[in-house]
Amino acid sequence: QVQVVESGGGWVQAGGSLRLSCAASGRRFTMAWFRQAPGKEREFVAAITRNGDRTYSTDSVKGRFTISRDNAKNTVYLQMNSLKPEDTAVYLCAANKPSGTYYEAYKYTYWGQGTQVTVSS
Repeated sequence: QVQVVESGGGWVQAGGSLRLSCAASGRRFTMAWFRQAPGKEREFVAAITRNGDRTYSTDSVKGRFTISRDNAKNTVYLQMNSLKPEDTAVYLCAANKPSGTYYEAYKYTYWGQGTQVTVSS
């Protein structure tokens, strides 16, 4: 069975950095990061293909966040720099997208438990 585990969340001042990690058991999957703040819908952040040759991200994080993967470890990372208070949310790792666009949350089969990121002003 597939297990998805995130780590690396925490509290930082605005302008600081965090690196999130997501390890997925089993075979290599398409993987993505989503985030959800209280009272808001789940929002796409970034995604990466199975072999790491293509990445995608939402406009609000381009130039600040970078998604990457280590295929040997089957682990995906989200490097978050220049963090802003509006980045505060629970960040969720998703794995396996059989079809559809990368930003559609319902296409992903497996999800981690989420890790809290809090950015103070």
